[in-house]
Parts: sequence; C-alpha cells; structure tokens
Amino acid sequence: MRIAISSDNHLDINKVDITEVLEQQAQYLLTQKIDIYLIAGDLFNDFNKSLAYVRELQTLVGLAMQVRFIAGNHDMGRGIDFEELESSIDPLYLHNKSLDVPGTDWRIIGNNGWYDYLFAKGVDPAAVATFRRGLYYDRQIKQPMTDYERMDLVLSQTKTLLDKSNQAQKKVLLFTHFAPIDDDILYPVNNPRWLLVNGVLGSPRLGELIERYENVHNVYYGHIHISKLPRQHQGVSYYNPSVGYNHRRLREWTKETFLATWQDKLAIKVLTK
Repeated sequence: MRIAISSDNHLDINKVDITEVLEQQAQYLLTQKIDIYLIAGDLFNDFNKSLAYVRELQTLVGLAMQVRFIAGNHDMGRGIDFEELESSIDPLYLHNKSLDVPGTDWRIIGNNGWYDYLFAKGVDPAAVATFRRGLYYDRQIKQPMTDYERMDLVLSQTKTLLDKSNQAQKKVLLFTHFAPIDDDILYPVNNPRWLLVNGVLGSPRLGELIERYENVHNVYYGHIHISKLPRQHQGVSYYNPSVGYNHRRLREWTKETFLATWQDKLAIKVLTK
C-alpha cells in the first residue's frame, strides 16, 4: 500500500488557484498510485475551508484512494471551536482516530497535537503564554484549559491509541501537526522573540511518549517549515513534509511553483505486511 503525506500547504496564504491545485493534486496522487493520502494540517486559515477542500479532493480521486486530514493551528483559527475539534466531526477528519491499512499489519494514528512551551529552553513559561495570547496567530484559538493541559490531553489520547495498537500487534505510522522533536528548532543568540516562538512549536513529551513504543516506526509532522532529510530517534523515523510559505517576507518553497514544491516535499511510504 502506498501512503502519501503532506503538510502546511497554506493554500490561502500562498494565493494559489484552489480549483486548479485540487485537480493537479488529485491527478498526481492517482498517477503515483497512492492508496491513502494524509494531510497533517494547515490547509487554510479556516477549518470549514480545509474540510471542504478535503471533501472535494476525496470526490476527485474517488474510490481509488482514501484521503484523511488533521487540523493545524491555522485550520483551528476560524470556523471551528474546541469541542468540535475534539469530536468526530467528519469521517475524513482523523484526529484522535486510527485507520488500519488494508492487507497489512499497519495502523495509521492521527492527532492534531499541541504545545507546552518546553521547547522554549531557559524562558519563563509565563512569558511564552503572554506572547501566545497577545502577538501570536493562535490568540484567536479559544480553549477551556491551559496549553500545558491541552498537551496533557494530546498525550492521553495518543497513549490510548498506541496501547490499543500495541495490543493488536499493529505497526504504527503516526501523523500530527506540531513538532515532537527539537531537531528543527533554532536557538539563536540574542533573539528573545524567537525563543518565545519556540515555545509554541510542539512538545518533547510527545516524542518521548512515541519512542516508548517499539511498534511505532514512522512519524510525520509539520508546523515548522523546514526541508531536511528524515531523522532517526530510538528506532523511529521522523519526517517533515511541509510545503511552507512563498511571499515577500518568507520564501520557503523548495521549487519555483507551489505544485512543484508540493511534489518535491510529498513523503511517500510503501507499507507491506
């Protein structure tokens, strides 16, 4: 079975022709004979637009492929509330769910993820919280708990699904939006604002949890728009297939066009029994 994973397409920020990109992505995925396509968040700055996009993509590829997605922080910014995010709002939404890969012993686990400020090394957590509430995009995301408590929820959800997969003797491919390792995180000298940003990039606690399970082999995440080869931690391979931004201030694409960059960054994993 051929699994493809992408993240951080940011279709609205990148100002692409949505209809054209839908058709191009569908055609490319079909040409590559992809069986399951996973999107690790940040399609639009609006959950409803992201859901509509995924539904249309599923329609275009038809029965030949399953499309699933989770939400990134940008998707969470509009059109959805906390309770809906934590619900089974749509069959294509794989947050806090699993999907067995037909004909194999593999199971896909999806979780949106979150952050707990622990990547902001040497920084007062209160300073990160103030930054998150005042200057960061996520200030518009409402939740009935602290960020640390929300990350606790993510860990509890993920542990439950990992335990079930372990009991079922399933090999696991996990995808999430926020970073579970700090390999991609920069710690520049004399840049206190950047250190605050690090606090909202993910949580090392998720990586520590994942690496306690020998049946977890592959982890995919986005949020940090970088281009690096897969990394190995305790037998787990970590991938970041994020497309990123291309505008006046930030040029993160690896190729000249959105489609070429999406194809270049698309992670394809062949799962056999």
